[in-house]
Amino acid sequence: MSRTYKATGINLKTQALGESDRIVTILTREFGLIRAVAPGSRKHNSSLGGRSGMFVVNELLIAKGRSLDKITQAQTLKTYPGLAKDLGKLSASQYLAEIVLCQALSEQPQEELYELLNEHLHRLEVLPKTETFSIYAYLAHAVFHLLALAGLTPQVQVCCLTQQPLRPDVTDANWQVGFSIPAGGTVSLDAWERLRTEGKIGRDRENSKPIPSANRPIDQSPQTSSYQTVAHRQEIPAISSRLSATELAMFQQLSQPEIMQINPAQDFGWLSVEQILRQYAQYHLGRPIRSATLIDSYFAANHDATV
Repeated sequence: MSRTYKATGINLKTQALGESDRIVTILTREFGLIRAVAPGSRKHNSSLGGRSGMFVVNELLIAKGRSLDKITQAQTLKTYPGLAKDLGKLSASQYLAEIVLCQALSEQPQEELYELLNEHLHRLEVLPKTETFSIYAYLAHAVFHLLALAGLTPQVQVCCLTQQPLRPDVTDANWQVGFSIPAGGTVSLDAWERLRTEGKIGRDRENSKPIPSANRPIDQSPQTSSYQTVAHRQEIPAISSRLSATELAMFQQLSQPEIMQINPAQDFGWLSVEQILRQYAQYHLGRPIRSATLIDSYFAANHDATV
């Protein structure tokens, strides 16, 4: 087997190594996630310095090593300079990188994931500065698509309990639907309340059954059956949050290839959608998204500045 190989990939994580090197975690089309040393990349005049930066797409020639591979050549194909110039966009990009690092595989082609990440990074980069709060809409859109690719899409079109379609009534200010992270998506509150009531009635019936006396003789006649009837009740899912009709409509938009026209009046709605989706992603990926704290700080600072 050849000791060198070629790959096209985007840098998702960097780590200092020794006095002048970096370890770069790269999502490649051909081999999925790889970790490779960029020798001398922290030196001022290194040809690998800029090429080992975050979100740089390179065509690479990599030499296999015993513990870590080594980048021997890199030709830059694409960069995202607009992300580094905006803290909100950069935080959102790091947020997406964390999710990709959780779901990407090593030693297997990851072309769909590679293309999807680059597509959403481009959308974030070209977002006008005047639409700062739209970052949350674009971030939620990207997270939804990444979860869909991993087979973890939250159910937002039908009720998880009844499998009946959910149609938000935006004319009714009191209309709501539940969202259950453990159940995997939206839950009709009527169906949930009905299930909860039925469960309570069932428990009350069980509690009201007569308890046999210790002195009462046990009927050992052959006619007595040794079988018992066991009633299985549907588990009542925990409601993690409640969505308004507008918020559910936003969630239902996320499955589309493009986000529909964004109304500035819905900025806080998108923030709510992103936070619910964040909790869902963290639950199903089994780890916190650390970059999310940067998004929260960015939003708080910008909100204070505009109030």
